[in-house]
Amino acid sequence: MTYIDLRSDTVTQPTPEMRKIMANAICGDDVWEEDPTVKELEELSAAILGKEAALFTPSGTMSNLISVLTWCQKGDEILLGSESHIFVHEVGGSAALAGVMTHTVQNDLNGNIDPFNLKHAIREQSIHSPKTGLIALENTHNRCGGSALNYENVYPLLDIAHASNIPTHLDGARIFNAAIALDTQARTIANGFDSVSFCISKGLSAPIGSVLCGSKEFIDQARRWRKMLGGGMRQVGIIASAGIFALNNMVDRLKEDHQNAHDLYDAISDLPEIEINWPTIPTNILILNWNQGPVEVLINKLKSNGLLVSNMGNNRMRMVTHYGINKNDIDQTIDIIFKSMKQVKI
Repeated sequence: MTYIDLRSDTVTQPTPEMRKIMANAICGDDVWEEDPTVKELEELSAAILGKEAALFTPSGTMSNLISVLTWCQKGDEILLGSESHIFVHEVGGSAALAGVMTHTVQNDLNGNIDPFNLKHAIREQSIHSPKTGLIALENTHNRCGGSALNYENVYPLLDIAHASNIPTHLDGARIFNAAIALDTQARTIANGFDSVSFCISKGLSAPIGSVLCGSKEFIDQARRWRKMLGGGMRQVGIIASAGIFALNNMVDRLKEDHQNAHDLYDAISDLPEIEINWPTIPTNILILNWNQGPVEVLINKLKSNGLLVSNMGNNRMRMVTHYGINKNDIDQTIDIIFKSMKQVKI
């Protein structure tokens, strides 16, 4: 059976042009900082996000962990959202590998954090308490329906961090989706953050990788942590070339993914069997709550009818539009959802 795969935008395949560029990439040893293609990707990424320097890493999870390791000391505490990817989906790496505690602040349905709650979560200096070593935010917000967070909600949080001399990190895995949704530049979203990570392997459709951006001093330290974590690779220009192509050619087309997600939402939002967390500023993610029983029943039925979705826990499932999914796929997805609902209706 051929499936329509909406589990994640990580299932994207490189474009034909991207594959040709990868095959002809000029390579060197990146651990020795001798790969010219990696250097080009890092310089391009830093320029796009308005930072001094950048570091290519194998994954967004590693980029986020490197940020924690670079900013924090063992025994410190990170403030981050209760639904954040770092807290929920990164295997407790901050605690296990960095020796850093996580202190969550409630995300609302749009992924926003109340400035009052953030301010009062910052630890007072005391010999009895951990030091707040980092504040981490996420944009777009995966578990909150792919919400793009606007400036009015983010800047007050940055002001609080700066007033308290606490560094800030942005998990911008899908920062270019946020930029498209907010009709702005990625550097505007990154402005004010001390470090930012983004993925090239999601909507941008490169096969592997993430880029971590920040000051030159920060990146110099981050490079050491990458080496320690096993993230230093050798002739990685083959992969970096795909990232360069993605940044130059795949950002604007994210609009298509957003439109496909919107069309899907419009078609199924009135179904009484489901509730959709459709944020104020949506992008390419739909999170559905099925109210007719265990969501696994519906997920399995969708699969048997040719549609793959992901289980988000708490009786929720996720659908993500991406490169390789076209309007015809969306029309088929709608038909499969209606068909499956009837088949499992209690």
